[in-house]
Amino acid sequence: MNVNDLFSTSDLSLAAALCCFGATIEAVDYSNRSRAVFHFRRDNDLDGLVQSFWAHELEVDPLVYFNCLKEAKTRLYNRHEG
Repeated sequence: MNVNDLFSTSDLSLAAALCCFGATIEAVDYSNRSRAVFHFRRDNDLDGLVQSFWAHELEVDPLVYFNCLKEAKTRLYNRHEG
């Protein structure tokens, strides 16, 4: 996979929001000891979702967001998954 095929972020809230819209965490990079990085496969919608997140334009169901946040934290703290 080409590095341009991935979107990377260390922001947990952004990672959870992206998951609410169907994005999948492909991997979590722990190489930086002070901060883990979530990697997502880039598709046609992902860049727009990221821009909308930072522009405060995304709306999500609170329960869906909470569940996605729990899933992201599970991936973050379970280093055996990749």
